[in-house]
Amino acid sequence: MIAPGHAPTVARATNARNDAGNVALYLSALVIVLAGLAAYHNSFSCPFVFDDLQSILENPTIRRLWPLGDVLSTPRDTGYTVSGRPVANLTLALNCALSGTAVWSYHLLNLAIHLGAGLALFGIVRRTLTAGAALRAAPGRNETVPLRRDALPLALAIALLWVVHPLQTEAVTYVIQRVESLMGLFYLLTLYGFIRGICAERADASGPRAGRASWVWCALSVAACLLGMATKEVMATAPILVLLYDRTFVAGSFLEAWRRRRWLHLALACTWLPLAWLVARTGWNRGGTSGFDVGIAPWAYWLTQFQAVARYLWLSWWPHPLVLDYESFWVHRAMAAVPYALIVVPLAVVTGLAVWRSPRLGFLGVWFFAILAPTSIMPGTIQMIVEHRMYLPVAALIAAGVLGVHALIGRRSLFLFGLLAVALGWVTIQRNRDYRSSIVLWQDTVEKSPGNPRAHVNLGKALLESGSGSLALEQDREALRLDPGNVVARFNLANACAREGRAEEARESYEAILRLQPDFANAHFYLAEALERLGRPGEAAHHYEAAIRLDPELVDARCNLGNLLLSSDRVPEAIGQYETALQLAPHSARLHYNLGNALVTVSRLPDAVREYEAALGDRPAYFEAHANLGNALFQLGFTEKALTHFQEALRLEPGASDVHANFGVALLQLNRFADAKEQFETALRLDPRNGAARDGLNRINGGSSPPAINR
Repeated sequence: MIAPGHAPTVARATNARNDAGNVALYLSALVIVLAGLAAYHNSFSCPFVFDDLQSILENPTIRRLWPLGDVLSTPRDTGYTVSGRPVANLTLALNCALSGTAVWSYHLLNLAIHLGAGLALFGIVRRTLTAGAALRAAPGRNETVPLRRDALPLALAIALLWVVHPLQTEAVTYVIQRVESLMGLFYLLTLYGFIRGICAERADASGPRAGRASWVWCALSVAACLLGMATKEVMATAPILVLLYDRTFVAGSFLEAWRRRRWLHLALACTWLPLAWLVARTGWNRGGTSGFDVGIAPWAYWLTQFQAVARYLWLSWWPHPLVLDYESFWVHRAMAAVPYALIVVPLAVVTGLAVWRSPRLGFLGVWFFAILAPTSIMPGTIQMIVEHRMYLPVAALIAAGVLGVHALIGRRSLFLFGLLAVALGWVTIQRNRDYRSSIVLWQDTVEKSPGNPRAHVNLGKALLESGSGSLALEQDREALRLDPGNVVARFNLANACAREGRAEEARESYEAILRLQPDFANAHFYLAEALERLGRPGEAAHHYEAAIRLDPELVDARCNLGNLLLSSDRVPEAIGQYETALQLAPHSARLHYNLGNALVTVSRLPDAVREYEAALGDRPAYFEAHANLGNALFQLGFTEKALTHFQEALRLEPGASDVHANFGVALLQLNRFADAKEQFETALRLDPRNGAARDGLNRINGGSSPPAINR
């Protein structure tokens, strides 16, 4: 019996413990966030690299947020990383609306996603280790819950090590691999919502509000699962893992889990239907890069995965060296996979046994293998080993390590985990430095994987874009030495030759490519450019036409073909090419300017004025457009307006002799003789052969015929 006055004391003590627990909980969450910020503080200026270029910079579906259907439809070309992944594409559109192509917002959202996933993992582990009332809800279970006292610090240790682990950098710092981290966030939220919903079940007897809380959390779990399915296909394993969690930590058996929560598990399983629809939209094989019909023997790919999983295990415990691209390879002899299989197969067998004999340990093993399963089973043509695939699986290995060390040395392990987090965070900071430029990243990849032709190709491309054409040639030649049939390497070699002014070598390389791959539209296009430089316009026009036939949306090919047609006096055909190109690229100042020039040729001056004005609307500092617009306005009789554009053209290019002469002609029309004379004299000083300027001076000095403008 409690003496009078004691009950309030007990209540105050309980409240004090709850308050202290809440403070510890919030501080733990703050530590996770601050650690993540510290580990990735140097990632915000890392440029777009590799697949970022296509899926972000060249992605037409993220340029505007409305209509939303266009964003969610994702690019039609299934070669994009975001093809068939509408939620990931939507987040990129949000970034594009916020910062355009400035990288900071993309990295900020990537880190926010990662920190959100870290907090979700923290909540999952803490509630699982605490094993509160709901996780003891199965009838007849009255077992003690191990580790409950240290649940908070152990959950903090696991989440903290996971957030700062260097193996995560590829999914966080490499922008487009947000598809992995975002899927990971939804995966963890699916499980977290399930756990919270189960916890709320226990309170149903206390009133309708508790039941509503249970329903809301379960609905959020299904919603997160659905969003994950629309982010990346690996999410397919989430309903299975939730069912296994229910069986392992809550219900005690699959039968009991199904009996008590079959509607929730069915709802989660129904999210496979939209996933199947999205996969079907990519041709069931992601544009020929992944699937059973991509020309790769499944067993040759599966044998590579023994090496892949063995490397993942190694990098989880010792994250060095980290490599962006492990090259494409297939194992055609089973014996070559044996050393790796001796590591992976026993681990898989132990996992299978543990599912029945030691379910908690088995759950960690299934988490590791099940999340890797979709990418390990489905044959791929490009990537055999990819570090970002370990984004979620590494959590199981970290949890096993933390709980194992804690079981051996108790609370002293917490200090050790803190030191380990600092060390891992430092390595993550160093790894982020490799992403500071494409050249540094690919140089690092070449050094760690010197036999990888794709690494040499991409280093060569980065060097070429930086203006180091001779160094790019070296990398492209090395790639061809490693893989003589590599069309991309040969294409980049040809581009480097063209950039270095070696048009004949470029021509030979492009023609060699087309012998191997006649339907390579860009090879036709660049070959045409090389032929133009060599003074062979007829052949150039033929290859521009071939490029357009293969890729009707190749705007630059239409523009260049239009220029050739215009120079050959085939003006109507040139106008047709420009107009078609403008339908594809309505904001191209160069196309508007070229069309304006063509329209002047056929005396359609009002139409030409509109095109020049459109060009200036897209590029206000366009010298040539100002000069030619001034000419057209003068010919139409709008002399005052013409003067404005001549003045602006001369502000941009003070040394343009023809513009000075034309400015003088317009001034002469307005009887501003002194100003006109000054412009004519300046034009002749810049170019003594300027006929319009000489005629203008003669007119001022008593000549009879007015000078004509230079066109």
